[in-house]
Amino acid sequence: MPEPRYWLFKSEPSSYSWDDLTAEDGQTAEWDGVRNYQARNFMRDDMRIGDYVLFYHSNAKPPGVIGTARIVREGYPDDSAWNPDSRYYDAKSDPANPTWMMVDIKAERRLPRFISLNELKANPALADMMVTKRGQRLSVQPVTAAEWAEVLAMAERAAP
Repeated sequence: MPEPRYWLFKSEPSSYSWDDLTAEDGQTAEWDGVRNYQARNFMRDDMRIGDYVLFYHSNAKPPGVIGTARIVREGYPDDSAWNPDSRYYDAKSDPANPTWMMVDIKAERRLPRFISLNELKANPALADMMVTKRGQRLSVQPVTAAEWAEVLAMAERAAP
């Protein structure tokens, strides 16, 4: 069995927050609406059941990591693309050859302490983490095992 991979999923709390995820029945949700080809490819080709997720509140004051989750269903067609009433509708997507994919995630735990983007950027061990890079806007992005471990360690330490 391959080693689990690590990911960071961004969500605007006004659209879908950590509290929304943990209020779901079984704390499991479809991660739909991703409309970026690179992020779609990660979901379609690389994510596996058991992979770890950092749940990140974006477009928040401040943005940052609030909790962890796991992938519980591997990539499958995102049917919101075919629903004209959905904000994620894509008239070019064809059910016979789906353009967009989604995965299911299950909440694991809220971190003991919220880790802001500024804290992530200030940590030299996270200098190469995608979310800390200027202009990095992918809503789904890979995280290394070392970055994952450092973020969790930061959450256990007192705020700087």
